Amino acid sequence: MSSKGRIIINTGDGKGKTTAALGLAFRALGHGHRVCVIQFLKGKGDYGERLFGNTLENLEWHICGKGFVFKKQDITADREIAGQGFQLAKEKIESNHFDLVILDEITYLTLYQFLEVEAIVEVLKKKPERLSVVLTGRSADEALIEIADTVTSMDVVKHAFTQGIKAQKGIEY
Repeated sequence: MSSKGRIIINTGDGKGKTTAALGLAFRALGHGHRVCVIQFLKGKGDYGERLFGNTLENLEWHICGKGFVFKKQDITADREIAGQGFQLAKEKIESNHFDLVILDEITYLTLYQFLEVEAIVEVLKKKPERLSVVLTGRSADEALIEIADTVTSMDVVKHAFTQGIKAQKGIEY
C-alpha cells in the first residue's frame, strides 16, 4: 500500500460494514498486498467471503469468536475469547508483515465492555506507519473516530430483515 497507512472505520446500523472492508481487502490483494482479517464475535459458520478467502494467497483469516453475542449469558467466556482475539490483532499489527489488517466487529469489544477503548487506540497509534487498518462494527467509540483518517457510517434506509425476509446465502453470508 502507500507509504502512509490509514485508519478506516466502517460503522453505523446499516448493512455493509464488513462487505465494504472486504472489498478493500480484495482491492489490496489485487495489487499483491498482504492482508489479515480478524473477525471478532462471528463464529465459524460457512460465510461465503470466508470460504472464498481461504482460497487466496496473501490473505490470512482468523475467527476470534463463538458467534454473535445477543444475550450476555456467558459474558466471561465471550470476554476471554475477545481478549485472545485482541492479543492476536495486536501481534499481527505489530508484526509489520501485512499491508492491511481488518478488525471486523471490533467496535463491539468496547460496546460490550469486553475491552477498554484505550487499548485499541494505543495499538493503532503504534502501528507501523505504512500499515492500513480497517475497523468495523456498530457504535464506534468517539476515541476511535478521533484517531481515524476515514469514517463511514452505514445507515439503514430499508432492510429486508424488518420485512420478515431471512438472511440469504450469498447475500448476507
